[in-house]
Amino acid sequence: MTEIIKRNARAILLKGNELVLIRRTKPGMDPYWVTVGGGVEKDDTSIEAALHREVFEELGGKLERAELVYLITDELEGGIGIQHIFAARLKTMDLTARTGTEFTKPERGRYEVVRVPFTAEAVRDLNLMPPELAAFIASNTEAIVSVLNTLVRDP
Repeated sequence: MTEIIKRNARAILLKGNELVLIRRTKPGMDPYWVTVGGGVEKDDTSIEAALHREVFEELGGKLERAELVYLITDELEGGIGIQHIFAARLKTMDLTARTGTEFTKPERGRYEVVRVPFTAEAVRDLNLMPPELAAFIASNTEAIVSVLNTLVRDP
C-alpha cells in the first residue's frame, strides 16, 4: 500500500452565485487561479477542521456549510498526496483578518481574492489549477449547488 505523505483541504467556495478564488501572480509566470485551502497540519483535529482554518487564514472567513465532494490523488516522491475537495458556502469574509504566512512573504507572489460567476463557462475561461479540479467544477456546477442546498437530516 502506498503511503499518504501529504493531505490538503480545499474549497469550491460559493458566496451567493459566485465562486470565490485566489488569483496567484508569481514573478515570471502567467497568473493562475486556485481554490481556497491548503495543507492539513498535525494540530488539525480533522480534514474539515483544516479547511475551516485555511478559510480563516486566507480570507478571514467563516463557512456556513462544507461537504466533501471530490478527491484528487497526486503522485509525490515517497508516496501520494490527497487533495480533499469540499463544496462550501462562505458565511462571512474579512480580508483585514487574514493571517496566512503567504501574505508576509513577497517572494511567494500576490494572492488576490476574486469572485467569478459560478458557471461552467466562467470556470473554463480561467487558468484554474489543478486542471482536473477545473474540469470537475465545470462539469458539476449544478450538482455542487444541489449538494449545498440539500439539507441532510439524521434518521
